[in-house]
Amino acid sequence: MHRLRNTIRDYAWGSSGAISDLLGTSPSGLPEAEMWLGAHPSAPSLAEVPGQGNTGLDQLITATPDALLGTEVNAAYGRLPFLMKVLAAAKPLSIQVHPSAAQATEGFAAENLTGPALDSPRRNYKDGSHKPEMIYALTPFTALSGFRPPAESAALFSTLAEVLDEPGATACLKIVTLLGNPDEAAALSSSCAYLLSGSAELRPTVIAAVAAIEASPALGEHGALAELPGINGHYPGDAGVLVSLLLNLVELKPGQAMYLDAGNMHAYLRGLGVEVMANSDNVLRGGLTPKHIDVDELLRITEFRALGVPLLDATETEYGQQLFVPPFAEFQLQHLELQPASDSTSMGDGDVAVAANGPVIILCTEGELLIDTPYGDELLRRGDSLFIGANECPAVARRSATTSGRAFAVTPQPLT
Repeated sequence: MHRLRNTIRDYAWGSSGAISDLLGTSPSGLPEAEMWLGAHPSAPSLAEVPGQGNTGLDQLITATPDALLGTEVNAAYGRLPFLMKVLAAAKPLSIQVHPSAAQATEGFAAENLTGPALDSPRRNYKDGSHKPEMIYALTPFTALSGFRPPAESAALFSTLAEVLDEPGATACLKIVTLLGNPDEAAALSSSCAYLLSGSAELRPTVIAAVAAIEASPALGEHGALAELPGINGHYPGDAGVLVSLLLNLVELKPGQAMYLDAGNMHAYLRGLGVEVMANSDNVLRGGLTPKHIDVDELLRITEFRALGVPLLDATETEYGQQLFVPPFAEFQLQHLELQPASDSTSMGDGDVAVAANGPVIILCTEGELLIDTPYGDELLRRGDSLFIGANECPAVARRSATTSGRAFAVTPQPLT
């Protein structure tokens, strides 16, 4: 087992202290957007190696992949297949889409041939892998995810058209017309392309729509419309503000989770959560960001169909495990919550087996718990994280005598 030191990325949309508050650490003074736990080469965790100091988890795995990943996981992926994050959004993330495995392979190879350079901010594909993901809400978490049925979005733009002067009313009615196409894919793709490709032209419409909503209590009570002023406050006049009306508004309560597959247009708006994804950093952006935007490529990989909110319910196993298992083989998330032992409980009662289908990363977010394997044990306290190689499993999370403990563990899904 190896204790981890993890990088916190200071993206502009990050919270000033939500991650440090969760982990009981001192704020950095910079935006704390994402803490990465894993072996992605952009920001690998540092693993403690007794007698050798710290080394990158990616390098550690590369040295003995069959031992640390397990022969089956290594044969299937050739690397740690997942990336775990703690994500803290104080303002909206970009309107974005992730590619499928085939699209990522093709896009990465093409950019390697024609540029830009791998470290260029104008690069679309940072690697050749897809990036399906899930988010588990630690606080109330608000997001946009997947397209609404076109008729629902058309009704929202019709409402705006009724209260806007020209040219805003005409722009909204044009979107209503596009959404009226009986071909659902054509309706969504044409309206999305119109909004994202004509951002300068639509700026007055965005500003007027926000002003109308702020001036009308009735409009401000509608969930989807009510979000527009807040989004616009961070990205004034950005056409992505109106794109939000094409997407489902999702309000996750703490303990709820959802997953996002390739082609799903989405944006996280605010909240703190545990995010897990395939080990990739491929993001195509269309708005609400100062970062590189490639509307044509985003539209090419987007799946234009109405999509309900893909909530992900936990499953309880016979071993007392609470698992969130999305339809992606690279990862599953286990939520561990252990109560302190008491004099009346038998030794071992209330302990929980750590799901391990190869390697595991565990993060303790509250209290303490003991991780016990046949090769040793490690006491994890709030803010501590641990990598367990496949060669050291199975592992059990054991209760403290006096303190409750909460943690999250990620492992691949079974390959057979």
